[in-house]
Amino acid sequence: MRGHFRYSVWDPLLILCQIVTIQALFYVSLGVWIFLMDVISGHSQSLEQIFLYKAISVKDLHGRCLVGSFLLNSLSCSLALWHFVQRTKLCLDFTVTTHLIHLLFCWCYSSTFPSTFSWWLLNIICVTVMCVCGEFLCMRTEMKAIPLSMGAKADL
Repeated sequence: MRGHFRYSVWDPLLILCQIVTIQALFYVSLGVWIFLMDVISGHSQSLEQIFLYKAISVKDLHGRCLVGSFLLNSLSCSLALWHFVQRTKLCLDFTVTTHLIHLLFCWCYSSTFPSTFSWWLLNIICVTVMCVCGEFLCMRTEMKAIPLSMGAKADL
């Protein structure tokens, strides 16, 4: 296709692989951040810290460390968006998809729909941070100057 900067084709397998990759990196990096915060706060590790919506609070040190882990995870995942998705237009789609899948996992794990204000507020902030930072990184890459060869000019 002539005249296009980037040739793109509807590739469902690529999109599915990107979703799985971003989701896996979401949980791996969240696990690493929670582990580091647990070491700092002296709390024991459990899956409840990731999937139990009632664990999110700002009333104690452990809850604040958990909130910090989710926020740092948003920054880590924006790097994953930049590396694997590489398109500014798609950052919001992949971010919302990742967090909707996380919502479903939390719902299945706790057998109740997340109903605390703090969980929803934290996830809205995390979606915003992940999307905006991912878009910023992708936009910087997309806006880099495209090198054009300065070949010999013909005298006409």
